[in-house]
Amino acid sequence: MLSKKANVKTCEMLLKEFEQGPKPFSPEKLVFTGVGERDVYNISAPFEDEGEFVIAGRVEPRDSEHSEVYFFVNRGEEWVPKEGAPVFTLQDPFVSRIRGELIFGGVQTFPHPSIEGTLGWRTIFYKGKNISSLKEFAKGPDGMKDIRLIELKDGSVGVFTRPQGEKGGRGKIGFTRIDSLDELTVEIMEEAPLLDNQFVDDEWGGVNELHLLSNGLVGVLGHIARFGEDGKRHYYPMVFVLNPDTMELSDIELIATRSHFLEGPAKRPDLVDVVFSGGLIRKEGGTADFYAGISDAEAQKITVIDPFVKYERLGDGREHFAKTRFA
Repeated sequence: MLSKKANVKTCEMLLKEFEQGPKPFSPEKLVFTGVGERDVYNISAPFEDEGEFVIAGRVEPRDSEHSEVYFFVNRGEEWVPKEGAPVFTLQDPFVSRIRGELIFGGVQTFPHPSIEGTLGWRTIFYKGKNISSLKEFAKGPDGMKDIRLIELKDGSVGVFTRPQGEKGGRGKIGFTRIDSLDELTVEIMEEAPLLDNQFVDDEWGGVNELHLLSNGLVGVLGHIARFGEDGKRHYYPMVFVLNPDTMELSDIELIATRSHFLEGPAKRPDLVDVVFSGGLIRKEGGTADFYAGISDAEAQKITVIDPFVKYERLGDGREHFAKTRFA
């Protein structure tokens, strides 16, 4: 049996490794209209709905975190709200497909039950044949963001979680699998075991989007974050790979930093260095379009070297996994 990933790498270590490798290129700002003066950020990658590509995006005023999620379609150089599409009172949307159904979700905020003047949050899940038929089917535990679902090679459902507090500290990633979406309960999500050795205790991370690779491995797009000495937040887009059968992990790797995107506004001064992963569109030729929220104020895309190609060369994902982790 192959040994599991052993080393925890800090943001500083990952940044040094990233500087030695290929850099992203061709940054581009995405223009969203039809929502007044509000910002659109923390978007999904484009996904197909009823024959056209759609982006789900977080829409909110610059001076507020009371957000809505709109679905946008491309019209020339702009993305405009999809006519007749529902609008959800959520933050940080995500999408996937499981057994032919569209899975959509986001973060719902609510008055904290015990801390006056603050907000609590939970993840809400919807499913349907298309956007217009989405119906709520599950809720995550209070206080848990970044829960993501994926249909695995054997038809089961992989569930990635992110507990905080006593179990997860500032935020760690858990994983479990269920036979069907009917089994997605608060208890299942709360009890998901944590993945080994991913973050030091004063840093945190989460999953943003999942890709089933051709050999059954799961390609994970996420973020790793820390506070700087000045108290500002620093969020970096990262990837790793999980073998869901053996729980073996690759090392985390960064795929971009804020400096690779175009300059632009920030919601607050402490959010300037924030890249919040949205999604990857993998393309032929070994590259991928990476969609992201930038500085909690806008959305951009950039081209990266496809980070998952090298893992798909591992056959069934079992042989030589540890040796190739990270050449």
